Amino acid sequence: MSESDWDTVTVLRKKAPKASTLKTETAVNLARRQGIPVETSQKFNAGTNKQHAAPKNTAKLDRETDELKHRTVSHDVAKLIMQGRQSKGLSQKDLATKICEKPQIVNDYEAGRGIPNNLILGKMERVIGIKLRGKEIGTPFTPPEHK
Repeated sequence: MSESDWDTVTVLRKKAPKASTLKTETAVNLARRQGIPVETSQKFNAGTNKQHAAPKNTAKLDRETDELKHRTVSHDVAKLIMQGRQSKGLSQKDLATKICEKPQIVNDYEAGRGIPNNLILGKMERVIGIKLRGKEIGTPFTPPEHK
């Protein structure tokens, strides 16, 4: 062995810490205690579940005074449904079964709360035999003849 081997010093070090470990609270506090400058910044919308910024017309929507509601079945149509169903001797549940809908829908239509749906009204017309749509509301319904 030569004398120069004794003069060289080999320093073994641990690997540099990963960026994720440097971000931990303990690592940041340790760096502050050692006097190392630490820069912390919060990301925009960090920790929130916001995917998109709020639309710019929210103030316009807040100023809007009109109350928007769905159009419901008219009182006349509601009465016609009830009268036609009772004249056929059907309960609300029976009518609902015949038109393949839930009894709650028949109840809503008769109470005037139902949102008009031409498919449902058409099925009801066929079962109770009274027109519920168009200009001739209340006249007897005759299904179109197929050729």
